[in-house]
Amino acid sequence: MDFIQQQFIDPISKVLYTYVLIYLLVGAGLYFTIRTRGIQFRRFGTMVRQLASSRSGSAEGISSFQAFCVGLASRVGTGNIAGVAIALTLGGPGAIFWMWCVALVGMATAAVEATLAQLFKVRGPDGAFRGGPAYYIQRGLRSRAGGVLFAVLLIVTFGFAFNMVQANTIADVLAQAHTVDQKWTAVVLMLLAAPVLFGGIRRVARVAEVVLPLMAGLYALLAVVIIVMNIGRVPEVIGWILGGAFGIGEAAAGVAGGVAAAMLNGVKRGLFSNEAGMGSAPNTAATATVSHPVKQGFVQSLGVFVDTMIVCTATAMIILMAGPDVYDPATPASSTGASLTQAAVQHELGSWSGWLMTVLVFVFAFSSVLGNYSYAEVNMTFLGAGPRALRVFRLLVLAAVGVGSVLALSAVWALADVAMALMALVNLVAIVLLGKWAFGAFRDYDRQVSAGLDPVFTDVDNPDLPGELPDSVWHTPGAVAVAGDRPQGSR
Repeated sequence: MDFIQQQFIDPISKVLYTYVLIYLLVGAGLYFTIRTRGIQFRRFGTMVRQLASSRSGSAEGISSFQAFCVGLASRVGTGNIAGVAIALTLGGPGAIFWMWCVALVGMATAAVEATLAQLFKVRGPDGAFRGGPAYYIQRGLRSRAGGVLFAVLLIVTFGFAFNMVQANTIADVLAQAHTVDQKWTAVVLMLLAAPVLFGGIRRVARVAEVVLPLMAGLYALLAVVIIVMNIGRVPEVIGWILGGAFGIGEAAAGVAGGVAAAMLNGVKRGLFSNEAGMGSAPNTAATATVSHPVKQGFVQSLGVFVDTMIVCTATAMIILMAGPDVYDPATPASSTGASLTQAAVQHELGSWSGWLMTVLVFVFAFSSVLGNYSYAEVNMTFLGAGPRALRVFRLLVLAAVGVGSVLALSAVWALADVAMALMALVNLVAIVLLGKWAFGAFRDYDRQVSAGLDPVFTDVDNPDLPGELPDSVWHTPGAVAVAGDRPQGSR
């Protein structure tokens, strides 16, 4: 595996991130930010209100809040705990600054891709909504081949590679902190995941909406306690982050590659964590029942903010606050991944917190397995998979979880990086080409809000759209609205 990684996976990853993805990702985010007039900033309050009033679902789909939680289940996982620690180890504190930048411009990208998923979604034979990049590539760009390519990449990335990463992180933490054999971890993970995965997307959504808000809140509280305990060091830590981002001072001294390393690792881990532009979250965003596509775009955009600006920042502050006994920006860290985060928490709060961190890492990573599977299931359905094929696929996903538990950490992350980059490239090109549809939906939303209305969407004779959507579920105004989808406008 080491030979394959060194000779094939690592060189491909370097080319994709160094010369292609970093520019396309940031460029697309800036483009969407400009074209939407900074929608992630001017509509931030609306995003929060939309999420707060979106608890009700329907027989046709899950609620907007459930879609948010499933998206958060996938986002808030190893990218937040292990990924941030890896970014600090390889890129120094400056990597956190670039993670913030990717997230802030990525919020606009997330709003666009989720809105497109809503616009081009379909109603399946069972009456439930389905959609995502594979659907808007096929229906919007008229490319079945492009849709199939994306679906295959997503299934490989989320169904297998990312779930191996999540399982690997859980096994790594249990092995290092509590000497639990990785093989036993693999067995337990597969037994726990099986009943949820075989229950389908709706069961995943029900589990996610209960577990994720509680665990994310607890983790944020943990970070606040540690920050308050070290409040005098906050300026120093912020200085490390800003200095490392631009190659200034001791924050960049121990990092090979300086600014380039900080930027590269910040973008890599930022994309893995918040998924903006990757084309993953739109798969569940499309299943939500809302009266206007933009409303779900707002909710998914807010998910990027929560993931990176709150949870990832919490991890960074925990590690940096622990000081040189755990992490010194001028020297390489002795541990990496989730183990570094766990060591930092134990250094600050004592050995008792080891089990608390183990539980948090386990829940975050396990919930990511569930969220990742839900994305993959949507794309299996797009490819025409029936009940029997889905059962086989679920067994293969469980097998990937077991295998991921016992593989080397570096090999798993390297494979996930390449798979993620290829998928993101396909999606970013697609949403740039289809951007005019999302921009039209944003104009329609703004126009209705300016008129004092609760926005309700239809594509029939809509002057803001470039045309009429093909075989659209939006032909009847408010056809997909549900009780509880209350006015959001500027109120």
